[in-house]
Amino acid sequence: MTPARNAAPPHQPGASGEVRMSFNALDLIPELTRAVADQGYLEPTPIQVKGIPPILQRRDVMGCAQTGTGKTAGFALPLLQLLAPQANTSLSPARHPLRVLVLTPTRELAAQVEESFRTYAKYLPLRSAVVFGGVDIGPQMKQLHSGVEILVATPGRLLDHLHQKTLNLSRVEFLVLDEADRMLDMGFIPDIKRILAVLPPKRQNMLFSATFPEEVRRLAKDLLHSPVTIEVAPRNAPADLVTHLVYPVPLLRKRALLVHLIRSRGMRQVLVFVRMKRDANRLARQLQHDGVVAKEIHSDRTQAERMQALEDFKQGKVPVLVATDIAARGLDIEELPFVINYELPHTPEDYVHRIGRTGRAGLPGEAISLVSPDEMKFLEDVERMLKRKLPRASAPESLSESRHGPRAREPRAERGARHAHAPRPQHVPKPSPSGFDFTKPYEPAAAGAASHPPAAPVAHRRPHRPTAALLGGGPAKREPHK
Repeated sequence: MTPARNAAPPHQPGASGEVRMSFNALDLIPELTRAVADQGYLEPTPIQVKGIPPILQRRDVMGCAQTGTGKTAGFALPLLQLLAPQANTSLSPARHPLRVLVLTPTRELAAQVEESFRTYAKYLPLRSAVVFGGVDIGPQMKQLHSGVEILVATPGRLLDHLHQKTLNLSRVEFLVLDEADRMLDMGFIPDIKRILAVLPPKRQNMLFSATFPEEVRRLAKDLLHSPVTIEVAPRNAPADLVTHLVYPVPLLRKRALLVHLIRSRGMRQVLVFVRMKRDANRLARQLQHDGVVAKEIHSDRTQAERMQALEDFKQGKVPVLVATDIAARGLDIEELPFVINYELPHTPEDYVHRIGRTGRAGLPGEAISLVSPDEMKFLEDVERMLKRKLPRASAPESLSESRHGPRAREPRAERGARHAHAPRPQHVPKPSPSGFDFTKPYEPAAAGAASHPPAAPVAHRRPHRPTAALLGGGPAKREPHK
């Protein structure tokens, strides 16, 4: 959705001459249009324009959309409208059966989707909940027992609740699979099939995915019935809103360049991507050592730690967030200006998801990639997918690796040559207490010369004690024979 500050008046031609649509034209109920207006949105995005009407008509939908297109509101708003006739303020759990189930691949995306449902349902007496792993299951069970109409879940934790019998899926009418290709990458397809087996066969299904590999197509074929296919490019696509810049840089100079960019450009909010969890830990720790406030976010951290790190980053308390690809999808960080690929991803699609964290809601962003020689193949794959060559920039020659990065190691041959030509230090022995000069060759003493007196016993050494005394006994006294 377009923020009000960037939106043209409803039904007025935009900058490119197209006629823009308002949310009022989508036949949404007043409670929803009021909630949308409270968020400052005036115009729906293309996927909302194309997706909301068929969902309201109870059609299955298959949507192909990249991140940042507004697809969450595209299914949340019509589903809330379909639930509105049964909305009630009763305290009885029986009056709030679970009717909408949304499955997402990551905890962060699940939390964000549920927050969107709560935001748009602020004027409707509907209950929503989110369940995911990594946190205590007890509070989730308590909330589910009280009754919710909308549940957003990750597949693994949903199965946990099914085993605990804290969920009743028999009245689910609407199923949404969000980021289906990411679920495939994370190995969730078997879990999803187990969940589908316990859902009512008659329901409305929606599947959204950024890409459609063969496995996702087979899943869509089994899941959807005569679906309406929606395929849209991201609103103000990354190629238009995001500025790309590549720094070819040796591996050992990456950190020095990263710190230089953060400081020289005054970056107050930058999301830095690496591939591995251990690399995220190491880089965040090294940046802290360099005087840059940073935190890491990845799947090995507890959910509380991940949410706290993300909240600190959003509020500006932590200017640098180092993340693995767990943050490449679904995280809506308002007005994020910079994304830096400290390491390029192995697949070009993940590059698009990473940079999708910036350039959102009609605002510009910048994606910077630090590319070492061994990553050039990944860069070529990205450029082939984007069908363009990304601009290059040179790192400043004045960067000092010893100040802001790990000290470069000399090649072993050069170290050996340097040590071979270096003068060896001369050993000067200390004079002996007895006055004997050990640096001269041995010469036998002259005949008749007085020998040195034997060394006096060490004062602090105790005299030798008999073994029997040490064992607690003493010399046996011989008794006279009687």
